[in-house]
Amino acid sequence: MNTVTYGTGVKDDPWQLKTPPHSSSFLAYREADALVVVVGKTRLSYQWRAIEDAATMLKETGGWLPLGNADEGKPAKSGTLEAWARDADNPVGGYYGLRKGYRGRFANYVSPVLEMLGYAELEHNARNNRIRALAH
Repeated sequence: MNTVTYGTGVKDDPWQLKTPPHSSSFLAYREADALVVVVGKTRLSYQWRAIEDAATMLKETGGWLPLGNADEGKPAKSGTLEAWARDADNPVGGYYGLRKGYRGRFANYVSPVLEMLGYAELEHNARNNRIRALAH
């Protein structure tokens, strides 16, 4: 479990999280139907439904799934959480990211939220981390 979590997940009291390898910190909170992630001065946002959709997909997958972090402009490796979050066959028919140019890095920022909320178990190695569903 990610033990670096603080905050209640609202804008005035965001969750304080770390990326899967615990190498960088970021803030996250729910704002209406969006998960907002703040990394330094950069603000990314993803559809809030990505939390439940990803948890469902992980349960259906059963077992470990590679994260496959990638920026929006770079291809995501097939069979990864990042690739699923962009795939035309996912429940929203493409990117969960809401801001063009900042729709990537889903696996890097959404997976710690999934872990913190108790939907998933996440590895915290220096590289090549994976995620799997937990009963919720």
